[in-house]
Amino acid sequence: MCPFLNNIAPEKAKLNVRHQYLCIEGNIGTGKTALASRIAKHFRKKLLLEEFEDNSFLPKFYEDPARYAFPLEMSFLASRFNQLNRELLQGDLFDSGVVSDYVFFKCLVFSKITLSDDEYDLYTRLFGIINLQVPQPGLLVYLHKPVSKLQEQIQKRGRSYEQKITDKYLLKLQEAYFDYINHHTKSPVLILDTTSADFVNSQADYDFLINKIDAKYPDGVNVVY
Repeated sequence: MCPFLNNIAPEKAKLNVRHQYLCIEGNIGTGKTALASRIAKHFRKKLLLEEFEDNSFLPKFYEDPARYAFPLEMSFLASRFNQLNRELLQGDLFDSGVVSDYVFFKCLVFSKITLSDDEYDLYTRLFGIINLQVPQPGLLVYLHKPVSKLQEQIQKRGRSYEQKITDKYLLKLQEAYFDYINHHTKSPVLILDTTSADFVNSQADYDFLINKIDAKYPDGVNVVY
């Protein structure tokens, strides 16, 4: 069990109504999808998973980043917005609540380290226009895991196009996430160190997480555990 869970008495699990739109984020290999899936199933919320498997630019990007970075980031921008528009904007977000394994601003996190300055400038202008139409989560849960652990998970799940991901790339993503979160004021952020915790398979760790999600964080406050 993760050290910060010692002496925590799990309370009856529930979700704060303010967090009806809950986003789980983190670097590649942090376990976002598995956790989002467990929370959504537990609370009978709508599960929203990022649609990336069918993106033909993704394996090409890992082979030739300079050539395919811009079309990759543009395709993700369009795909994420279309999905959020279809699932959130055109429906009733508060019918049952939504748990997602990504937040829209990840577009800026990845594009910041993959695009040239000119490309990034154009990209951020387009993002700014689109982002005005996207709902902000009631709470963002950011999962942190050291690069060595990320690589273990990447190797374990065995996606062929991810096997060439370098430590340097993961570190850059980590820095970009932290930089953006430090300036993110549109919703509260719960930052969790998952080095030793297993929120999917450990009931005690999971109970701790749900208690923290249920806490009434003021808007714009970042809380670290």
